[in-house]
Amino acid sequence: MKTALLTGGTGGLGLATARYLVEQGWQVYAADNNREALAKLEDEQGIKPLFMDVTDRQSVGQAYQQVAEEIDRLDGIVNFAGILRIGSMAEMDEAQLQLLLNINVLGTFRVNQEFLPLINSGKGKGRIVNISSETGWQSGGPFNGAYAMSKHAIEGYSDSLRRELMFLNIPVIKVQPGPFKTDMVASIDSNFTQAADHSQFFSRHLTRIKELAIKEQDKAHSPRLLASVVHTALTAAKPKAAYSVKPDPARCLLEYFPVRWADALLRAVIGK
Repeated sequence: MKTALLTGGTGGLGLATARYLVEQGWQVYAADNNREALAKLEDEQGIKPLFMDVTDRQSVGQAYQQVAEEIDRLDGIVNFAGILRIGSMAEMDEAQLQLLLNINVLGTFRVNQEFLPLINSGKGKGRIVNISSETGWQSGGPFNGAYAMSKHAIEGYSDSLRRELMFLNIPVIKVQPGPFKTDMVASIDSNFTQAADHSQFFSRHLTRIKELAIKEQDKAHSPRLLASVVHTALTAAKPKAAYSVKPDPARCLLEYFPVRWADALLRAVIGK
């Protein structure tokens, strides 16, 4: 039986992937810092709830010790842990930005570094799957700068790690989801509303983007689709370096425009 560690294991995408992997015969450690949500998973066959706060190196180390006492290798690490913050980069509270980067970027770094011995086991080489985003390869959009920063960082980190761990025969794979139905997507309304209420300069623009974003939520895809791609990344004989999964067509099209045209279009749509 293959075994994987998933961070953000009680969230929408993480839990859907954990359950999908179990259906495929895997055993999954679903790691999260939400003890109440973890408790609800205790009776699910194939899923082992694991408390871990990715912002705390000691907590990550304790989680590693717990797993290492039970198994001698991991076939995969999948880093889902992440949060979203909406707001202007000119006005965002520094503590909020630090928290986002601590979870989305440094959390991934800590987990991969701590659990590497189980991936690099003498009994077989596992794989590392880092969940990026379509935002990771697209130009940063207005009022989504903090999240874009974190996912651009994940892209650069993953590429460097892949080119290091290839010497150990350990694949490192990026998965770049577009819009999927999760609690993060469902929180867009409240995130934009809060940002607009606290903005001195961009309240009107944030409200306009919120209207557009809410309309786009109906186009979000099923988390099970993303789970199947993660499974492919973990099992393919020759995995790709990156898997783009259902990116938003309009955002992709914007990347092919000259920068001045793209900026002018955003100004026209958001500023009207």
